[in-house]
Amino acid sequence: METAVNRPNTVVPTKYWHRLEDGRVQCDLCPRFCKLNEGQQGLCFVRARQNDRIVLTTYGRSSGFCVDPIEKKPLNHFLPGTPVLSFGTAGCNLSCRFCQNWDISKSRETDTLADAASPEVIARAARELGCRSVAFTYNDPVVFHEYAIDVADACRAIGIKTVAVTAGYVCEEPRKEFYRYMDAANVDLKAFTERFYQQITAGRLQPVLDTLIYLKHETNVWFEITTLLIPGENDSDQEIDALTKWVVDKLGPDVPVHFTAFHPDYKMLDRPPTPPATLTRARRIAIQNGIRYAYTGNVHDPEGDSTYCHSCGKKLIGRDWYLLSDWNLTDDGHCRFCGTLCAGLFSGPPGNWGPKRVAVRLGDFQ
Repeated sequence: METAVNRPNTVVPTKYWHRLEDGRVQCDLCPRFCKLNEGQQGLCFVRARQNDRIVLTTYGRSSGFCVDPIEKKPLNHFLPGTPVLSFGTAGCNLSCRFCQNWDISKSRETDTLADAASPEVIARAARELGCRSVAFTYNDPVVFHEYAIDVADACRAIGIKTVAVTAGYVCEEPRKEFYRYMDAANVDLKAFTERFYQQITAGRLQPVLDTLIYLKHETNVWFEITTLLIPGENDSDQEIDALTKWVVDKLGPDVPVHFTAFHPDYKMLDRPPTPPATLTRARRIAIQNGIRYAYTGNVHDPEGDSTYCHSCGKKLIGRDWYLLSDWNLTDDGHCRFCGTLCAGLFSGPPGNWGPKRVAVRLGDFQ
């Protein structure tokens, strides 16, 4: 695949748009359907109308690269213990009042995009750094669709897998194209009410549910779900009950669900941090409703971090934060005690990367 030239502020054409009768051009990448006059940017900031078409203005630019544990994405059933080369760009197509990465996702400053790299350089860097995968994270890869696909294509050519950390807010056709290139995803299901999505994220719930159903029934992408529980907003027993029952009914019991703790940030400073007991309660409801792999996150909870066999109940993978301890899976992912298959992508023994987080400059790999 031919990719754009590696230079600062590279602008590349896009294909998901059409002209309106009133002279504006509508972006068809995500359900926002931004309608732009010449020179205007979409809500995401990085897709704009230039020369009577929609372009991506940040191709080849990143807000930074870091080698993380794959469990930090969070993905607990995808090559456990291995390092992943993580990066993002700038901009986002949602407006979450609680955004924990708002300095990147809501950035309007090109200085945020301090590191430049071509898709081929990123793939080569991942291999030389010993990473099994590359993650598009920190901001949603939906908004840098073309760059993410080119990176994924370059990675696949040399045996590196790719991971999308996303809110799943994308239209049908670009969704199909995007996930043809992805190996895994963590989808942020922010809540289970339209009220929350409309008032807190300026989005809608149904397109996210559509993405989850598509991933399960139309792709081989391994995916897990994360819900950040915010006190008084989306943490009631009724909502968690409805969410987890929907997952079992529409996606099946093998999709892991992570309940993570909120801390006050960005435009939501009036809510307290999530009590650990809330996460434990959510995990208990999920398990009672048939979710086989329910986890807690952003708190110290070795029990809630660990993976258990849904058949015999024995601990399969022990975790303390991002450090693996117990390992009771065969190389192909079966329980060593009873032989039951644990859902996920497992390949040989676990990695030993641990909790390390290492910032890297890709200039060294040009």
